[in-house]
Amino acid sequence: METAEYLDRLLLRYSGSFDIYQPYVINGKEYPAYGYFFSHIEKYILVREINMWSTRSYEHILFMEVEECTMDVLNEADGIISDYMEPVLVRKKEKLPEPNHMSSYLNVVIISKKPLDKSIAKKIRHYRFEKGYKFNIRGFSRGTIMCATMEDRKFYSNYHGHSAKETFMGAFQDVENGKVGFKQYIEERGITPYKQEIPE
Repeated sequence: METAEYLDRLLLRYSGSFDIYQPYVINGKEYPAYGYFFSHIEKYILVREINMWSTRSYEHILFMEVEECTMDVLNEADGIISDYMEPVLVRKKEKLPEPNHMSSYLNVVIISKKPLDKSIAKKIRHYRFEKGYKFNIRGFSRGTIMCATMEDRKFYSNYHGHSAKETFMGAFQDVENGKVGFKQYIEERGITPYKQEIPE
């Protein structure tokens, strides 16, 4: 199974709840896709003019394709979460996120052609990134690294990525069954992926 066909099917699964951007550029490097999810919840008393509270939750997911997931690849994924997603996508380069920010989930998905070395699998399982803002009054950010390997069809993640296993394993089965992928799905409906706005 090729990384591109697996990614194509995985994107279709994510497109049900995420805005999919293709491609996506970080610090001059192009990645095949990025997904964005946003949820806004408000609580009112009797009428909309009296707002008791309002919260905003976000999820970001960047997809990478590699021949092999090495320590360098893991360091790159960690850097994307800590040096780009958290300061740029969560805090917008400010000291704190917006006042109603509740949570931001920061995910990097590595799609590897080759199986993982045991030491790399262990690094992924033990990966941790968490950051609170004003003792969590402004919410928190949490990082997850997930990896799918094509040759042995396995899924790896740290603790917070376990809930995604069914989605990733299902994508393997979708490809095997010849199901439509994201590219064909949007072409048939005349849809184009979202485009990243890159400042000049």
